[in-house]
Amino acid sequence: MPRRVDPQIGLSKAIRQFRLEIHLSQEALGLRVDIHPTWISHLESGRVNPSWGNVRRIASGLWVPLPELAARAEDLEAKYGKQSNAPFPGNWSKNLTRPEDAVMLRRA
Repeated sequence: MPRRVDPQIGLSKAIRQFRLEIHLSQEALGLRVDIHPTWISHLESGRVNPSWGNVRRIASGLWVPLPELAARAEDLEAKYGKQSNAPFPGNWSKNLTRPEDAVMLRRA
C-alpha cells in the first residue's frame, strides 16, 4: 500500500488540543513518549503523519484512550476537512508527474 501523503489534519489538531488541555509543551510530550519534540511539532502542523505505533504512544503520553483520541480526530477532520497549515495545499501530490518532482519539493 502506498504511503499516504495527505496530512491527517483532524489527528494533528486533536493531539495538539489534548496536549494543551493538560498543559504540556511539545518537548515534555516528546520526552514522555520518547519522540523528538521537533517531530511532535511536524505532526501537529500536519507536515508528517504518525505511524500506528506512534499514535498509541502519543495517546498514552496524553493519558487519552485511543477511542477518545480517534473520536476527536474524526470530529476535527469533519470540521476542518482539507484545510491545513501544512506546507502544500490539499492534494498537491496529484499534480506531480515525476517522482523527482516530489523530491525537489521536499528539499524546498
